[in-house]
Amino acid sequence: MALRNMIFAIVAVALSSVALAGIVSSKDYARAARYEASGVHALTEQLDGSAALACADTAENALLSSVSEKGTVRQ
Repeated sequence: MALRNMIFAIVAVALSSVALAGIVSSKDYARAARYEASGVHALTEQLDGSAALACADTAENALLSSVSEKGTVRQ
């Protein structure tokens, strides 16, 4: 019984490995992976840009609040 289960498990792992290799090597999978990678890259760039803008806005607000706390600026 244990030998039969072991043989079945080995055959199942081998067949699933071959099926997975077939899927991964297909053109559709490569295209989907490329689109996903470009989407992640675009999202990362967008988030990096918005974080830089948020930091700039925070710095500008801090500068403006420090000027308003000191009173009016004479020229």
